[in-house]
Amino acid sequence: MQPTRSPLLRLAAALLCCGALTTPAQAADPATRALRGVRVYPAPDAKPIDNGVVLVREGRIVDVVSRDAAAGVPPLAPACDGGVLVAGFQNSHVHLNGAAFAHAQTAKAATLEAGLTALLTRYGFTTAFDIASDRDNTLALRTRVNRGELKGPRLLTAGLPLFPHGGLPAYIDHFDPAFLAKLPQPDSVAAALAAVRQNLDAGAEATKLFLVTPQRNQPPKRIAADIAAAAVTQTHRRGRLVFAHPTDLDGVRAALNAGVDILAHPPLGVPGPWPADLMDALRAQGVHMVPTLKLLRYELAKEKVPAPAAEAVLQDSVREFGRFAAAGGQVLFGTDVDYMEDSDPTEEYELLAQAGLRPLQILAALTTTPAERWNEGSRRGRLRAGMDADIVVLNADPAESVRHFADVKCTLRGGRVIFSR
Repeated sequence: MQPTRSPLLRLAAALLCCGALTTPAQAADPATRALRGVRVYPAPDAKPIDNGVVLVREGRIVDVVSRDAAAGVPPLAPACDGGVLVAGFQNSHVHLNGAAFAHAQTAKAATLEAGLTALLTRYGFTTAFDIASDRDNTLALRTRVNRGELKGPRLLTAGLPLFPHGGLPAYIDHFDPAFLAKLPQPDSVAAALAAVRQNLDAGAEATKLFLVTPQRNQPPKRIAADIAAAAVTQTHRRGRLVFAHPTDLDGVRAALNAGVDILAHPPLGVPGPWPADLMDALRAQGVHMVPTLKLLRYELAKEKVPAPAAEAVLQDSVREFGRFAAAGGQVLFGTDVDYMEDSDPTEEYELLAQAGLRPLQILAALTTTPAERWNEGSRRGRLRAGMDADIVVLNADPAESVRHFADVKCTLRGGRVIFSR
């Protein structure tokens, strides 16, 4: 005589017989899709998962699991399977002033998309912070991306930056005079406050201050301390952050005194050692720094500095930046592309490694650090349940070589492929 089975066991047997049991991910929602990797880095401070799978539903990450746990879940993007998975990258220093983005409101979508691909998405950037551009044109570009008219990263902007009165820098002389005429050069606190309000009201997410600007055949111009402080205070009242272009050590001091949040560059080219008390003050005040080390080599070449001398200057700045980072300075990855014509970030990754940053520290500068700086840590910067499905698929492991950060197979924003090699 067979023993009597419980109703629960009889139901399980019936389901098995009919092939109705599914994996937990499938049972939860048939819309769940899987992106499979040979390795997954959930975050810079988390243990990597070999043969891991990121489960995605409706633009959000459902879970990160082993391949066995996701058996049978349909693929999210078959062409993107098989790489190394990391969270979407943020480039915290870009510009969108190039010819590819001209007349963004009416330009062909294909032209704009090609520009964004060449500049950003082919290198894994799912978020880009433009920190000086023709604001209204950039906002038009962002609107078209957000509407889905073209594939592109999430675009944030500082819009029109503020300059010293009568102090546009020599290196932007070649820009369209109509654009140069728009750039605020406040001569008073009242004028600075008006410029900040107008910029933020129009849709900018930050303020950018060119605290020190080189001039042709005369000393640099500097934003007055009271004007800089007022612009920062006004921006902070609106819950926004302030970038500063410091140029030299006095510019760094001016940024600290004004309460700036992010240095768009270190004092590149300033001979070391950079003053220890100044670097300590930046760390104590929580000021983040965007290294842009490749920019220095670019500028030295443009000025036709002989190669041996240029390399010595570069390595001096690489070493000093490395000291800042090693002592706990906060680093945001950024490249100054679309001011620099070469958009490939490979050299920047190599220079950061020369400065002493390990691969996972570079990953943090691309992911978790910007997410935390912009109070978005609950939505971005990691591969875990509940996060936006902003994902980069690399062809090789960046732990083996930092050059692999630039070897992108696919870029996904909100679970949608915006670049595929």
